[in-house]
Amino acid sequence: MLTRQLLDDARAIADRITALRRAIHADPELGLETPRTLAKVRAELADLPLEWREGSSTTGAVAVLNGGKAGPAVLLRGDMDALPMAEETGLDFASTIPGRMHACGHDTHTAMLAGAARILAARKDDLAGEVRFMFQPGEEGFHGARFMIEDGLLGGAEEGPDWPLPQAAFALHIMPNSPHGVIASRPGALMAAADMLRITVTGRGGHASMPHDTRDPVPVACEIVTALQALVTRRFNAAEAMVVTITRMDAGSAHNVIPNEVTLQGTIRTLSNERRAEVPAAIRHLAEQIAEAHECAATVAIEPGFPVTLNDERAIALGEAVTREDQDGQFQLLADPIMGAEDFSYVLQKVPGAMFFLGVAKEGTDWRHACGIHSSRMMVDESVLPRGAAFLAGCAVRFLDRGWD
Repeated sequence: MLTRQLLDDARAIADRITALRRAIHADPELGLETPRTLAKVRAELADLPLEWREGSSTTGAVAVLNGGKAGPAVLLRGDMDALPMAEETGLDFASTIPGRMHACGHDTHTAMLAGAARILAARKDDLAGEVRFMFQPGEEGFHGARFMIEDGLLGGAEEGPDWPLPQAAFALHIMPNSPHGVIASRPGALMAAADMLRITVTGRGGHASMPHDTRDPVPVACEIVTALQALVTRRFNAAEAMVVTITRMDAGSAHNVIPNEVTLQGTIRTLSNERRAEVPAAIRHLAEQIAEAHECAATVAIEPGFPVTLNDERAIALGEAVTREDQDGQFQLLADPIMGAEDFSYVLQKVPGAMFFLGVAKEGTDWRHACGIHSSRMMVDESVLPRGAAFLAGCAVRFLDRGWD
């Protein structure tokens, strides 16, 4: 079976996949500039017949593998950036840079993508089309995928007829607190849109012992926080999950001073473009009217984050079929979306495709108690990484051979 053969090929290069992962893990980079990480990838793949394209906005790059036969183009994506947090794993290859850690698994994503490139390059003459390997920085809130798209690295008419958009796109994200080796996803909304919310309530400060001579913005801000919860549960259908969470309140400078201003910060998570468009106006109306009722003023600013990650139903079926081809493959169809966000969503706005999750909890352990992503103690069972590389390669081969059939 195809995926079994690809898995055997991936296991044969498991040491290379692991070595690249560990080298990247020990040397984490942040944001849109990941030159050392990209250099490691290019050095690992230097012997392969790849054509490289790079943009001007980031250190992202796309490696192109041309098959031996004419056919469509398929894109596989891996992200490269780390998080600004200290590592507490105690691993021999732990981060060597204080305050930085690959705590979201991007080191594994990049290594698995490089592994898929090596597997597919060995089958180059049999491939009916083109495979593009998208090595992307800036996933952790920096909109790296959007910048790479704007640079033309995804393809499109502006680059001419020789560089059209791919016809399909796939990505894989590890989950350290999911069962070992299980591939999981769902059609439609997989992950939420994430927008940042800031509300500034302005009053008139003064002495804390004489609040009647002020227009205290603190209780007004507290009332807005409470009212936001009612807004979510009473203005919008409960069947359409939505989250508005205030995570920070900044006010005051002393225990006996009423401040002039309070700032609230938080996040808005929605699962449809329609709901995402409606929520800001509702929040703005609520905050402004509550503040006005107390003779204060409120301004609302919303910074757009990642869009909703919308999986194509055909891509999910393809990924499930690839998983089932492996005799040991396990596929889980997720019942519900995850309210986290992912900038592969930008790619899926342009190209039909899907993101999948790969469980990397240590085999035989209780995965429910494993540390999740963004934990300073997150661990990965590296024996699962060849399966991820084979899965990505399998998605590419199956699409090039059969399209969406």
